[in-house]
Amino acid sequence: MPRATTIQNVLDELDLIIEECIATNSRLGLFAYIYRRTTYEIASEIALGNFEDNQRLEIMDVAFANLYLDAYKAYKNGQPVSAVWAYAFNHAHEPLTILQHIMLGMNAHINLDLSIATAATMSGQDILDIEADFNKVNDILFQITNEMQDRLSRVSPLMFLLDFLGKNNDEKIIDFSMRKAREQSWNAANLLWSLGDDNNHEAINKIDMLVLKLSTCIKTPKTKMIQFILKRIQSFEIKEVSVIISKLKSD
Repeated sequence: MPRATTIQNVLDELDLIIEECIATNSRLGLFAYIYRRTTYEIASEIALGNFEDNQRLEIMDVAFANLYLDAYKAYKNGQPVSAVWAYAFNHAHEPLTILQHIMLGMNAHINLDLSIATAATMSGQDILDIEADFNKVNDILFQITNEMQDRLSRVSPLMFLLDFLGKNNDEKIIDFSMRKAREQSWNAANLLWSLGDDNNHEAINKIDMLVLKLSTCIKTPKTKMIQFILKRIQSFEIKEVSVIISKLKSD
């Protein structure tokens, strides 16, 4: 299948990944579903003309999505991918919580891919011209993430333990914050943009290694207590990917 050139192409490809993961009961489908949900919301906002430059935002969003789609296809074909994506893919079969599986994908895609896509989209232009639309996407993603965390209680009945231990601040438990990730991605995008497409490969590799460290913390938090709590949460979760996605979808 050729690379996606529109957001509708992206949605169609994500549907294929989700269907494949449901058929194989692969937890890679959990991030794919969350990502499709956010992409659909962004597509809706573009259709309504709610960005400063809707055409440019779609170009960036498609470039962003292709980094994930390319990584997924490459991994399935035994080809090399970034270290942080390899880590997320390689641990898909481990007994982590649903939230951890989702966060491993989000970490790779936001902290690495988003900076690459933003810098590439704005090559030869002033990157500050896209900052307002970049931040608007932040707000959309933040709303969806909160919605999904609420829905996770349907498939992860002990999720409330994270809220209790983190005093309603889940990222304290898994060392991940959507807003912090997007802020970091913006800073990284500015760095890559300033270096230029021909000179930023070493910087991309360094970002990849830094983001990988965060993935290891998501998979294995530093304290034994949190590790124990996550194992207890996981033991009570629904295990069938088809059922998880169905329950996350339902109104």
